[in-house]
Amino acid sequence: MPGLPLDYAIRNLGRSPSRLLLTATGSGLVVALVIGAGGFINGMQQALRTSGSERNVILIGIGSEESIERSEIPMSTPTIAAASIPDVVSHAGTSAVSPEIHTALEIETETGGKTNAMIRGVRPSAFLVHENANFIAGRPPRRGMNEVAAGQLAIRTLGYVGPSEAVGGEISVDDTTFVISGVIAADGGVIEGEIWMPLSDLLVVSQRDTLSCVVARLESTDVSGTEAFTSSRLDLELLATRESDYYASLAAFFRPIRIMVIATAIMVALGGVVGGLNTTYAAFASRVREIGTLQTLGYSRGAIVRSLIVESVLAAAIGGLVAAGLCIWLLNGVAIDFSMGVFGLNIDSGVLAIGLASGLGLGVVGAMMPAVRCLRLAVPEALKAN
Repeated sequence: MPGLPLDYAIRNLGRSPSRLLLTATGSGLVVALVIGAGGFINGMQQALRTSGSERNVILIGIGSEESIERSEIPMSTPTIAAASIPDVVSHAGTSAVSPEIHTALEIETETGGKTNAMIRGVRPSAFLVHENANFIAGRPPRRGMNEVAAGQLAIRTLGYVGPSEAVGGEISVDDTTFVISGVIAADGGVIEGEIWMPLSDLLVVSQRDTLSCVVARLESTDVSGTEAFTSSRLDLELLATRESDYYASLAAFFRPIRIMVIATAIMVALGGVVGGLNTTYAAFASRVREIGTLQTLGYSRGAIVRSLIVESVLAAAIGGLVAAGLCIWLLNGVAIDFSMGVFGLNIDSGVLAIGLASGLGLGVVGAMMPAVRCLRLAVPEALKAN
């Protein structure tokens, strides 16, 4: 006898709405967790992967290789570097050398909320070095006018919906009010999670007289000339590293966090499998007589198991699709604070596929074991079951 028809499994879904709701909810929670974890990992990797250029070299203080914020170098470094590094890019007589301060400060939003933000103090030459940083709204901040520019992810943490709404908004840093003059996009890099302030203004706010780093843009990816410069000027105590290599090392530093997120998702998914098994066991236990009747009608145990698995997978698919839709609507692009500023959850097709596959896998595993257990009963015993 052929297998049970598909509409048999579909009709069984409506026999117990509460069972369908429990199965779909359990599957949906697992799918939402997996998609959320995948979006977190994907967003962090994308932010660090797209940050930095192989043609940009960072000059930082020796001993601060893992954190620009801890670096302190003399204010004279940009001028010396521009004159000493042989292959620095020049635009209309201006060297592509950007003196910068990177610091995390507490800021207060217009609504009175407080949050920590990564603030980068820059000069106009920063846009010659960071060529992927472009204004999508407004204009660059002016020195001495208490103005800042914010990345398009940073404005979300400040409570603004879009770039046009953020322009003209105000934030407070160390009891000083700054106006947001523009919004920056940078191909998804860490710059989008930062707030840019004129260097001279940040020197006053942070009460410091040293730089965090100097970033120079070179004609090629060869940094040997820059390394020769740092080796010859021991008095400056500088270390040269490619910008892309710096962010690659940050990605390696945050690897334990990604592993922890994956491990947490796996453990909760296993908990969902156990909960699904309990629900399916209870559901199938009340259908032992039905299963015995199907065997009496001539359906093989394999056909019955396949039908029960199809039924469970359909219920799991309902929950998984609803959860995937909610994740795209509510989670995709949500800004997450971390030590380098802000990155956005990135839920792409690969993350969605993994999440939905986990929900379908839950449906298969959650049905197979209870179904096999119920089928172990002899047909006469199954027909007598209550």
